[in-house]
Amino acid sequence: MPAMNTPEISFEFFPPQSAEGLDKLRAVRARLAAAGPSFFSVTYGAGGSTRERTFDIVMEIAAEGHAAAPHLSCIGSTREGIRQILHDYRDHGIRRLVALRGDLPSGMADAGEFRHANELVEFIRQETGDTFRIEVAAYPEWHPQARTPREDLLNFKKKVDAGANSAITQFFYNADAYVHFVDEARALGIEIPIVPGIMPIGSFSKLARFADSSGAEIPRWMRKKFESFGDDSDSIRAFGLDVVTELCQRLIARGAPGLHFYTLNQSALSLEIIGRLGLARAPV
Repeated sequence: MPAMNTPEISFEFFPPQSAEGLDKLRAVRARLAAAGPSFFSVTYGAGGSTRERTFDIVMEIAAEGHAAAPHLSCIGSTREGIRQILHDYRDHGIRRLVALRGDLPSGMADAGEFRHANELVEFIRQETGDTFRIEVAAYPEWHPQARTPREDLLNFKKKVDAGANSAITQFFYNADAYVHFVDEARALGIEIPIVPGIMPIGSFSKLARFADSSGAEIPRWMRKKFESFGDDSDSIRAFGLDVVTELCQRLIARGAPGLHFYTLNQSALSLEIIGRLGLARAPV
């Protein structure tokens, strides 16, 4: 991609559980909005456990004049339940969705009427045509439940063939993994934009938990460096900012069409990285 092309940025939130958390998120959102994102996405709990809170936050974002992309997961759901959610979002002017398989809540045995994300994408298209721009997930380091990289890539193609418009990847710290994944996707005839998911690093212990649960790799050199800082939070933060900024620079240089930040409902780290990259539409 030519250097003059500026990649889009977007931010992800999760629905807070308290009124205090909602107030904090509103303040975070206002700061991030100044950077000019193309959209804000809002996650959806396992089995739809945050359905109402996700909807309420999406409506707030839309009322503020920003594009909102609610997550919608299908595991544990019925077709009628998903149909109602789709109609609710359509009737309120939402035009972008992040369609995911999702996880079953702990203790729930019934997977519902959908088994895979491609079935959800296909159902959305059947119900609403081209109303929504559909984002799906991609895994540069392969989905932890996939038996082989090839199987995972073919599963990704199924989502694209079902009608996905673009993809957002799981976070990673190896730029070559993203480049290789995109090259493999293109070789299969997949032409949709594949946007890297970016996880800023404020706490190494939190990052390690996320990586262990999701199957994302923390390169050994990074892990050793973080471990060497012990409890020195300032050094961890500074090193994390350098690492993620350099990662983003490499991704942009290799043609990434955008950067999707997993904010964890925080603004400072994402804004610092965007500022270093010169991607903010206004000073941050």
